[in-house]
Formats: sequence, C-alpha cells, structure tokens
Amino acid sequence: MNLYSKYLKKYKFPFGVAVTCVILEAFCDLLGPTLMSNIINTGIEQGSLSKVYYWGILMLIVTAIGACFAITRNILASTVSQHMGADLRYDLFGKIMYFSEVSADKIESGSLITRMTNDTAQVVLFVNGIMRIFMKAPITCVGSIILATILNFRLSLIIYSVVAIVAILIMVSMRLSYPRFYELQNAMDKMNSVIQEYLIGVRLVKAFGTYDKETDKFESSNINLMEKGVASQIIVTLISPLMTLAVGVGTVAAIFAGSKLFSSNLANPGDITAFTIYMAQILTSLIMITNVFNVFVRTKASTARIKEVFDCDEDFTDSGEKKELNGDIEFDNVTFAYPSGSGIPAIKDLSFSVKRGQSLAIIGPTGSGKSTIAWLLLRFYDVNRGRILIDGYDVRDINVECVRDNIAIVPQKPMLFSGSIAENIRWGNSKATNEIVHQAADGAQADFIYKMQEGYESLLGSAGVNISGGQKQRISIARGILKDSSVLILDDATSALDAVTEAKVRANLISKFENKTIITITQRCGTAMFADKILVMDNGTKAGYGTHDELIESCEIYQDIYRTQIESSKEV
Repeated sequence: MNLYSKYLKKYKFPFGVAVTCVILEAFCDLLGPTLMSNIINTGIEQGSLSKVYYWGILMLIVTAIGACFAITRNILASTVSQHMGADLRYDLFGKIMYFSEVSADKIESGSLITRMTNDTAQVVLFVNGIMRIFMKAPITCVGSIILATILNFRLSLIIYSVVAIVAILIMVSMRLSYPRFYELQNAMDKMNSVIQEYLIGVRLVKAFGTYDKETDKFESSNINLMEKGVASQIIVTLISPLMTLAVGVGTVAAIFAGSKLFSSNLANPGDITAFTIYMAQILTSLIMITNVFNVFVRTKASTARIKEVFDCDEDFTDSGEKKELNGDIEFDNVTFAYPSGSGIPAIKDLSFSVKRGQSLAIIGPTGSGKSTIAWLLLRFYDVNRGRILIDGYDVRDINVECVRDNIAIVPQKPMLFSGSIAENIRWGNSKATNEIVHQAADGAQADFIYKMQEGYESLLGSAGVNISGGQKQRISIARGILKDSSVLILDDATSALDAVTEAKVRANLISKFENKTIITITQRCGTAMFADKILVMDNGTKAGYGTHDELIESCEIYQDIYRTQIESSKEV
C-alpha cells in the first residue's frame, strides 16, 4: 500500500519495535508445546519430579516473557495506529480544502464524510491489527508446522494437507469478498447522503410534511446497506466453518495416526500431546489469517476510496503571478459549460466590461447564467473559450489566491458557521478589531445584533439555524464589507430584505466602495436600475447591456421584467 508509505516511515521505529515484540511473543508461544513435551517425556513418564519442576518453571518464565512482549506491542499498536489515523484524516481534510470545483462535484459530501471517518477507521483497524496479531498469525502457523515436523515427520504430512486446503479457501474468500466490501462502502455513502440531505432540509421537510417520502428514501438506502452487508459477510460466514472443519478433521486424523504410531513405538505420549497443541495453534493461526485477509480485503476497498480523494484535482493554488489588482473587469467572448453537467454551455460568447468605481447589475431569468459569471470570475472553473481579464490580465495568468483576495462575494445562499456572530463576520478579515467589525455590521444594517442577549458574542448554530433568512443575509453582507476588497459581488444577496433595508444597505455600499467595483446579481429590476451599467442575461447569452434608460428603450427582455415587477406593482 504505497499510499501509506510516508506514515509507516514516520512511525518506523515504534512500528519496528512492535513487530519485534510480536515475533518474540510468537517464539515464546511456540516454545510452549515443546516444553510441555519435555515435561511429559522426561518428567512424568520417567517419574522425575525435579524434571517436572525444571521444565514447568521454565515454561512459566517463557510465558511471562511472552506476556511482557504482548503488553508492549499492544501499547505501541494502539498509539501508532491512532496517530497514523489522525495524520491520514488531517491529510484528507487538507486535500479536500484545496479541491477544485470539478472534484467537489465528482464526490458527494456524504461520501467524503464516509471516507474520512469509516474508511479511515478501517485503515486504523488494519494497522493496529498488523502490529498486534496479524504478524503473529503467520509466524505462529509456520513455526508450528516446522516444530511439528521436527517432532514427527509422519504426522506433519496431515498438517500440510490441512494448510493446502485452508490456503485455497482463503484465496476464494479474497476473490469473492473484495467487490462486495467495495459495494458496502458505496452503500454507506448513499445512506450518509440521505441523512445529510434530511438534516440540511429538515425545516423544508416539516413545512411540506414530506416525512413519508424521507422515511422511504432512508428505508431504501438502509435496506440496501443491510443487503450489501449481508452479501459481504456471507463469504466469511461460509468459509470460516469450512476452515474449522478442515483443521478439526486434521486434528482427529493426527490423534488417530498418533495412536497407531504410539502402538508401533514410533511416537511417544509427549510428542503426540505437543503435536495436538501445535495443531490447535495452527487452527487458531489459520482463523487469524482468514480474519487478516478479510480485514485486508475491506481495507483494500477503503484504501481505493481514500486514494480516489488524493487523486482528485486540486484548485489552481500555485498557478500564475501575484499582482496588485484594481478591479477593472472584462469578459471577452467567454463560453463555458460545467464539466460534470449536460455539456450545454451555461454561458455562450459573452462579452462585457466594467471599470473600477462602477457598479454593474446582472439580471435575467432563472438559469440564465448569472451566478456562473461570479464563479468564473473567482476562477472556481476555467472558461472553455475566450478570456476573463482583470486589469488587463488573464485570470489564468494571475495567482488564484491573489484573485480571490481581491474579490469579496456575498453568495445567494448565505453560509454561516457555528460560532459567534463576530467570528462569522471576521471571515472577511480575521485580524479586524471589534470597532471595524461593528462598522461592517452597521453598514449591512445588522442592527438586530444589538438586540440579542449576547450581542456580537451570540452563538449561531450550524448554518445559522437560529436566526432568520434576512438576518443571515445581513451578516453575510457584513462579512463582504469587512473584506474591503477591490471587487464586491452580491449574488442575489438582498433577496430576503425589505425594500427600505435594501435601499439603506445599497447606499452604505456605494459610500463604502466608492472607488471599487460592485457587481450585483439580482432578479429584481428595482435593485438593478440603480447600477451604473446593467447586463441582461438570457439562456447564457447577453440580451442587453447599458443603463436602465437605455435598456428600457432597446431591450425587450428588460422591458418585460420592468413591466412585470415595477409597473404591475404601481397598478396594485
């Protein structure tokens, strides 16, 4: 597993000590039957009590030493495996943090959670097992076979037959189990996604009363997970008893053959007893080895899923030069289709420009490509054709972090995080003082904060579930104001605000960003008409571009929006 080589290298010393302890422990266990044979052959059979004491005390000492090795490897195994699991989760999270949008679209969030938790836990279990028992099983098995052969070659032929049968069963188990365990993990992904979707949309479910539908979705995914679990375990369930049967038959055959050899003076009681114990050790080792391969197969499936995450494309974090940007923006014949979409362009041959200090409103029907413009400007995706220029530089030639540092976006759906209101606003500038945070909130008309019991230290639930939609939007706007970047994008960011509050927010933004670029994505004509320029989008193409007065005269789509929203409201 090359994926884990760097982790094994990091913990090479404790891992090596643990493996050494496992080997020495196995050696101590292997000495047990031989010492027992000496107690019977040289002590009990010959009536020498001193020999019984001698070999008995030696057997106790060897057992105690083996126990010390076992304790040491258990402590090391637990410590190393848990540290390795923590490192693996950290690296996975770091990888996900720099996912490109294409990668984020490729693997669902529910699946990512499963891979970071369940799949990683499976790897931890495997590493812990290697250091505790997995190394011991083959050593004990091979050692038992060798020592049993030394004791009596004739009886050892039975062991070789049993081991050959068990090896075939293990190969069959591995071949049949791997695809089933992979499907099991995918089924777990689906169930986690269903649960996550419900938790995110729980209020909508309550509002529409779609409990039965959600229950049916969960039941379907839960039953699917159960069926995949049964399918993955049924191989193990069938193989293990067959292995036990094979070893059991071998033990009976060994005892029967031993009795024949004893009657012919070809074996003594101590050898037969030791041989029987070695058979028991071989049985235990083979069962362990079977479990090892079952865990290995499951870990292999988990490793493949983890590797998929590490193999995903990262964002454009290291590309381009760092530049000081002022905010002049130009789209030059831009065409773009979402990589994981239908292939139909979301934007076609789009050209427009906006200068620093100007405000641009982008308006159009739902699905006309308005938000896509923001995602392309932030370089979440690269265009298929054409260029996006900032201050005359192609965004592909500018360091992506530099681009995003100079653009603040207030998304259509405000995303808040668990923590205080002040912490959420400081996402715009982590070093901002309390005074600057308060100024940003005042600019966003977030006066409701002062009415809350703890003020700016009031805690928000995940996604801000304990405040209203309008309050979320104002906190999100305050975050954008606090960033104080060259370009501010408001993606339908005032849709939950009333007209008076929106007007106050707009006035504050114009004052605050007087020498900067403001792009407002909206479906409201009443919001768009106050911008210096208006871009009208329709089905991914530019349907109009100009001032409100110019578009009223020349753009039919804008005229329809104006009549529908403004004139009809006057008539009412």
